[in-house]
Amino acid sequence: MRIIFMGTPEFAVASLAALIHAGEDIVAVITAPDKPAGRGRHLQQSAVKQYADANGIPVLQPEKLRDPDFLAHLKLLDADLQVVVAFRMLPEVVWNMPPAGTVNLHASLLPQYRGAAPINHALINGETESGVSTFLLQHEIDTGNILFSEKVNIGPDDTAGDLHDRLMVVGADLLVKTVRAIAQGKIEPIPQDRAAAGTELKHAPKIFKEDCLITWNKPIAVVYNLIRGLSPYPTAYTLLDGKTLKLFKAEKDEMPTQHEPGTPYTDGKSFLKFACQDGYITVKELQLEGKKRMDVKEFLRGFRF
Repeated sequence: MRIIFMGTPEFAVASLAALIHAGEDIVAVITAPDKPAGRGRHLQQSAVKQYADANGIPVLQPEKLRDPDFLAHLKLLDADLQVVVAFRMLPEVVWNMPPAGTVNLHASLLPQYRGAAPINHALINGETESGVSTFLLQHEIDTGNILFSEKVNIGPDDTAGDLHDRLMVVGADLLVKTVRAIAQGKIEPIPQDRAAAGTELKHAPKIFKEDCLITWNKPIAVVYNLIRGLSPYPTAYTLLDGKTLKLFKAEKDEMPTQHEPGTPYTDGKSFLKFACQDGYITVKELQLEGKKRMDVKEFLRGFRF
């Protein structure tokens, strides 16, 4: 089949590479426009564009997906199938164009955790398993008929970064399986309403800065899951002497609390803890506003409470 691939971040690169290595015919890649980044505000290409350029695949970077010139170009490509991995929401005129439709890879076991941040929310909620799903796009976001899914276990100390990397690899393999099944006419789409019957659905909306602020008067398990669920990005944070303190790695300490929730507790040399409702969070890696990311001992050498 002639396939158009749509994606932007590193997560999507693994899927694009897997399709190419499987011998699939990727006729074009659609990704986000180059954007200024860093102190010099130099234009930065998406991870998908960099990979496509390195492999000689034509790249389209439309500002607007309804642009008439873009739609005309898309039609001329005459694709049989479109594949979407970590891209923006598509209008119907785009996702309904190929005869075989458009397949999306989503980083959850649909219908659970529909939305923009499924990896983060699964960890924040303390789930012990997650996974990836492929489905056919339709009008409502992340609600199309499921084609295939694959479960992945979540360890008690896994971060969002750990789960991201595992799902990236498993998802790439699942996408190849899905594309081959479509080409062979061996798919049996499952409506998500049927898959969701009798279960309470959990959602994964976009995460904003205010969602990352730690509320210390909660149980340590809740605070710990928030920290690992937002690490390494967008990162849970607290305030220390009026400055933002991001927490990347931490441990639970269930010793009885002797301080008010949110109170920092340290020997000034080797450890830094914050009191919670029923114990302490011991910080291992952090970043103070205006400083680099560092381990707690390095931080304490240069900071005075």
